[in-house]
Amino acid sequence: MALALVGLGVSCLAQAQQDTGATADNDPRPSMARVLEDFRADSQAAEARDRQRLAALLDDRQALDAALTEAKARLSAAQQRRDTLEAQRDAQQEQLAELRQKARSQTGGLGGVQGVIGQRIGELRDDLGDGWLTVGSDVSLPARPDDDALLDLDRLAALGDSLARLTAESGRAVRFEAPVAGRDGTVEPREVVRLGAFTAFSDGQLLRPPGDDGILTMLDHTPGSLSDTLRAFQQGDSDRVAIDPTQGEVLKALSQRPSLWQRFQQGGYVGYVIVALGAIGLVVALLQYGYLLGVSRRLRRQLRQIEQLRDDNPLGRVLARFQALGEGHAPEALEARLDEALLAEQPRLERGQPLVKLLAAVAPLLGLLGTVTGMIVTFQSITVFGTGDPQLMAGGISQALVTTVLGLITAVPLLFAQTALASRSRALVGVLEGRASAVLAEHLESRQSVGESRHVATA
Repeated sequence: MALALVGLGVSCLAQAQQDTGATADNDPRPSMARVLEDFRADSQAAEARDRQRLAALLDDRQALDAALTEAKARLSAAQQRRDTLEAQRDAQQEQLAELRQKARSQTGGLGGVQGVIGQRIGELRDDLGDGWLTVGSDVSLPARPDDDALLDLDRLAALGDSLARLTAESGRAVRFEAPVAGRDGTVEPREVVRLGAFTAFSDGQLLRPPGDDGILTMLDHTPGSLSDTLRAFQQGDSDRVAIDPTQGEVLKALSQRPSLWQRFQQGGYVGYVIVALGAIGLVVALLQYGYLLGVSRRLRRQLRQIEQLRDDNPLGRVLARFQALGEGHAPEALEARLDEALLAEQPRLERGQPLVKLLAAVAPLLGLLGTVTGMIVTFQSITVFGTGDPQLMAGGISQALVTTVLGLITAVPLLFAQTALASRSRALVGVLEGRASAVLAEHLESRQSVGESRHVATA
């Protein structure tokens, strides 16, 4: 403080000297005495302010010391009360243990009975807690009994009444309004039908039990036939309904079963190729079979009108070429010309059969290819993820099995189609050969009879 005062005085004196030397006679400045008086007044005012601050700090410290003393007193009282309460708690626990021991000695075998009842009630709550029995009704599950409390007659009667109501509720079909979340996530009130403790549905769609929010949700997929049955029952058009005694396990499996189109998609690109080749083979077989049916119809008409040869059927074309040969040919030449005409008609009758036969043989091989690729995908999944999750391997196994099934399904109809085409074409070729042989024999016999008659006439 002294150093500050000395410094302030020196600065004031220096300032006064500078002002004295720089001013003129007509610009008066304060005298040295006035400056000294102002300095002393400022020093006294600063000293007074410092004394006031020091007094305020001393007053605050006294208040803090008083508050600390009061807090220590309260802490000591609280500790004494805590010790008292802990002593009372220990005494009450000892008394409670004595009472429990006395109750066990008095009840005898009721303790085991109470334990069994508590275990059964716990199992019942675990089984029905996530089920349908309490949905849409005022029936509640029995409360878990306290292990330390005795089961008196009133509690046993209430337990029996609750079990009886649950049993009666398990055989009822209930209709009620409840919020239902659709597959698109929208929640709206719907009419729900609950069948005992087995299942519940709305508008033909199976539902999941409510969660913590109390909202029912639709399953991802309900089979079409089952959906129609449930919808008809809800609308009152039928008295038949499907239930699941396995608490929803069977219905859950049915909802996860893929449709026919989803099965087809599981075959992948190999399955698409198999189905495409099968469709091509069936189209070729149907077109050729239709052609053979038309040839057979025109051939029968030609047989009925054998004198009027037509060029719209193989028999008419063969006989026309045979008649165009004229007379004077050797029997061997006639037979060769006739075989040539038959061979010219045979490719038309057997058209498409090699392709259908080839596709029938290729389809199972492609199915085997899909099986191999599906197993490769399965082994890759096992290598990356292990065998802990079977769903990761389901894709490859599905592809392996579906492609095999598609290959067999494609090959079997193609084999039947190829057999039908072959039998039909062989029958037509047999008719042509038989009729052509008969015409050749008649021609040769007529030539022989004419030659004999000429020989007799010459003789």
